[in-house]
Amino acid sequence: MSETDNSTENLAERTGPGISLRTKLLPLALTVVIFVVDQLTKFLVVENIPPYTIGVSYFGDFLRIIHVYNPGIAFSMGNGLPDTMRGILFAVLPLIVLAMVLVIYFRNDDFTFFQRWAVAGIVGGGLGNIYDRFFRPEGVVDFIDVKFYGLFGLDRWPTFNVADAAVLVCGFLLIISFVRAMIQESREQKGQNGTAAQE
Repeated sequence: MSETDNSTENLAERTGPGISLRTKLLPLALTVVIFVVDQLTKFLVVENIPPYTIGVSYFGDFLRIIHVYNPGIAFSMGNGLPDTMRGILFAVLPLIVLAMVLVIYFRNDDFTFFQRWAVAGIVGGGLGNIYDRFFRPEGVVDFIDVKFYGLFGLDRWPTFNVADAAVLVCGFLLIISFVRAMIQESREQKGQNGTAAQE
């Protein structure tokens, strides 16, 4: 056996079965991008717009950039809870959940390439808001305020930020991806059963 063959076998033993570590690491670039953009936009809002005021409006009052603090979770939920309860529910537990998600992300080889990017986007958004909960005493900085025209009883959608948007969009895409995979698997199973019945 040649030296090249030995090197190939050794590499295979080190990496093990499944997809490569590089393939798993690449989507985490999206995690970094979302975290940086989220924190940069929050910094700009804090530096340029006084708290609880409107900085600028677009398309009339359809889209407003404002400066508010949210001591709750995404879209201002949980604001009325005691400080200790909020700290546990909205900072410590999410951090534990994100750690578990990353463990599953690296151990699982069944995720598609698209699903890995979606998970990475969710992690980036989660980290952006968790950072605020630990390092901003006032709470998470929210600044995107959109008119909702009375839909679902809301004149305006709860104020959010880049991190919230990333979690929502990537979470939705991840669910759609899982549903499509389930439908495809079901069709393939039916096709196999039909072939077996004919035989």
